[in-house]
Amino acid sequence: MTVAAALKAATETATITGDELFALGDIGPAELIDGRIIPMNPTQNLHAYIVFEIGRRLGNFNAARRLGWVIGAESGVYTSRQPDTVRAMDIAFVSRRRLPMLERGFLQVAPELVVEVVSPTDRWSDLQAKRAEYFAIGVDVVWVIEPERRSVLVYRGGLAPEALGEGDILRGEGLLAGLEIPLAELFATE
Repeated sequence: MTVAAALKAATETATITGDELFALGDIGPAELIDGRIIPMNPTQNLHAYIVFEIGRRLGNFNAARRLGWVIGAESGVYTSRQPDTVRAMDIAFVSRRRLPMLERGFLQVAPELVVEVVSPTDRWSDLQAKRAEYFAIGVDVVWVIEPERRSVLVYRGGLAPEALGEGDILRGEGLLAGLEIPLAELFATE
């Protein structure tokens, strides 16, 4: 099956697996939801800056300690199988305990931390669905960063989110304890 045929089939009626999606190569930004490819818009500058800045700070913290893997660039994680759902995460941290070595393909284990940066085109209901899927597979913490509001919501399991504003510090937990990101620095884009 050609890439064009697979894309047409996966967005119309037929479904594909996560392995088939991976085999298609670079098809542009997309997620696989219940076996169907859902195209995504390219990110805009503010979103990309925030993703890079969080990834850089998380990566620097991790590099000094070699705790696990910091993964970005809309990397995929399986949140369900048959039909497959592969969600694109802005950033994730997965420990060496959960993933001793980085493998090809999409993540098949739950990261400890997932970071989602809200884009102007994101629908809140879609973000809530993704967050629920992350917790269902065993993610410990989800940071939802809202650049337009200059705020962060920290979700932990079924608890109410912790709301942080520009004057607060975003702190790592568990293996990431000691990581501190002042939100005033993160949102200093002017």
